[in-house]
Amino acid sequence: MAEAALSKEEILRYSRHLIMPEVGMEGQLKLKQAKVLLVGTGGLGSPTALYLAAAGIGTIGLVDFDVVDYSNLQRQVIHGTKDVGRKKIESAEETMRDINPHISIVKHEVALTSENALGIIADYDIVADGTDNFPTRYLVNDACVLLGKPNVYGSIFRFEGQASIFAAPGGPCYRCLYPEPPPPGLVPSCAEGGVLGILPGVIGVIQATEVVKIILGKGETLQGRLMLYDALNMKFRELKLRRDPDCPADGKCTKIHGLIDYHQFCGVPQQSAEAEPPPPSPGNIEVTDLKAKIDRGDNFRLIDVREVHEFQIGRIPGSTLIPLGELPKRLSELNPEDEIVVHCKMGGRSAKAADLLRAQGFKRVINVTGGILAWSDKVDPSVPKY
Repeated sequence: MAEAALSKEEILRYSRHLIMPEVGMEGQLKLKQAKVLLVGTGGLGSPTALYLAAAGIGTIGLVDFDVVDYSNLQRQVIHGTKDVGRKKIESAEETMRDINPHISIVKHEVALTSENALGIIADYDIVADGTDNFPTRYLVNDACVLLGKPNVYGSIFRFEGQASIFAAPGGPCYRCLYPEPPPPGLVPSCAEGGVLGILPGVIGVIQATEVVKIILGKGETLQGRLMLYDALNMKFRELKLRRDPDCPADGKCTKIHGLIDYHQFCGVPQQSAEAEPPPPSPGNIEVTDLKAKIDRGDNFRLIDVREVHEFQIGRIPGSTLIPLGELPKRLSELNPEDEIVVHCKMGGRSAKAADLLRAQGFKRVINVTGGILAWSDKVDPSVPKY
């Protein structure tokens, strides 16, 4: 194989790297020869991909199977308005090639699973994890541990972000920080709790920085450290991370011996493709049926258990706002003999509200399947989606 070299155009492109003694020609060639896998081209993956492409990483793999939605554009800066409805992996590739036509982009348009993770990750030197769910985070971690690949980790929520490096030789892995995922529903997603659009830019750039440092072999990386960023108060903090004391000094993990069914591990129910769908619960109602009840003038209370700021975005006519966190203190506002229909954004919080009300003796409680988003899709498109 011929020795890698930089073209005249690449020398000009990377000139500000080449005049730095910490990078120079040798370091830039290391970047050109490196192979980095980005899992996700969303909030974190966007800035990471942009800066790794600009830095001259020779081969960048992209794992994503989602499409661009309007709600992505507030933070997923690799995509534009023209890309709405387009596959994220195609949009990301186009933007990256425009930034740097000298790199190679490998597209993996699949969901990362226990069946394909090892085969995909094995071809790369480093993995940058830009996922937003626990099953994939544990999957990426475990595959990196088994393959000995550094996992450059980032996570975001509202105004707070984290970054670290897991599974590097001699260092901790994600399970050293979080041995088990939290109970389902305890930690809200960004779709439920929101995220400051600028936040993933900061964390994603930190991930890209750590990737470049690992390739160059320069500086002190985040291995063994968890960086915490509070954007609201503009503060950075750092926690020491240590390997699980049960893991031996030779670096072998005592807990990870193979990939597992991560959705079951994380408490996410899975349904076989061949299985019959479960019958509708008598405690649930579709939005179209709710509209029919309203049109008939049925006697019931419609309770919205979202937050005030969500209620201000859009509402179902005739609904009363009682946020889920306030519901236990405001039960006196409701009659246990009435039929009560509860809804939220997508149906999760309202299901909890329905369970709470039933436990308090309310016998006629119905949860709206799909929440106000389903109402916007199927009943009234004028209600804004968020």
